[in-house]
Amino acid sequence: MGKNVLIVYAHQSAGSFNAAAKDASVEQLTAEGCNVVVSDLYAMKFKAAATEEDVTGEVKNSEHFKYGEETMVAWKESRLSADIVEEHKKVTEADLIIFQFPMYWFSVPAIMKGWIDRVLTQGFAFTSEKRYSQGLFKEKRAMLSFTTGSHESMFSSNGINGDMNVTLWPLQNGILYYCGFQVLAPQIFWAPPHIPSDARGTMLEGWRQRLKGLLGETPLTFAPSDSFDTGSGFQLTKEAKEQQAKALFGLTVGHHMGKPLPPNNQIRAGV
Repeated sequence: MGKNVLIVYAHQSAGSFNAAAKDASVEQLTAEGCNVVVSDLYAMKFKAAATEEDVTGEVKNSEHFKYGEETMVAWKESRLSADIVEEHKKVTEADLIIFQFPMYWFSVPAIMKGWIDRVLTQGFAFTSEKRYSQGLFKEKRAMLSFTTGSHESMFSSNGINGDMNVTLWPLQNGILYYCGFQVLAPQIFWAPPHIPSDARGTMLEGWRQRLKGLLGETPLTFAPSDSFDTGSGFQLTKEAKEQQAKALFGLTVGHHMGKPLPPNNQIRAGV
């Protein structure tokens, strides 16, 4: 494939299943001819908090510091902190970004959220005009690869944790697709602490097999930007609503239009 892959990795232990999944990714993608770079956030002691320290030199308004505005200006003027600049370089070079992490509180660990907050800088990663299907990273791919503490049945529409498709919507639509990424289906390792070691080995082998064709996969389906009318508060256009009117399910998990959610919309491509 000869592609550049960035793995943003968040786990404290080298003996964890997440570490094993990360190592499998590095080994298999390297074997496929990819150039793989890992941002090991805990090892890097990556700063999670988005603060004035992310701007070198004076800020524009010290009395009312607005992080998004100030860092956008700093990005334009090459005044962002060195750690953000280094991650920007990695993102710019990457054809694919894999986020490898244990699911914390139905989301990413704080240190990874800090990477998202600080590295996906306004101007660099998105603007009000360039987002979603018209986003700045529309030529790149991204995906989530994570472990859960609960079994798959618990993350179903009837399960106690609720539908995993709903859980993933803010991460996959609100972060990755918002920046324009083509979002590949997530790799979910269900409850590795609660299954036998041979089952964990089977999980890792399945991931290795998937990695062989990962960059050729069809991305998940999201609503394109031109489905929304900028003159009516970014509501679905009349044409989009008419096209979906006879459909059994909603357009996406987030744009359900009062209909049943499209099954596995955030877990499998082509649905």
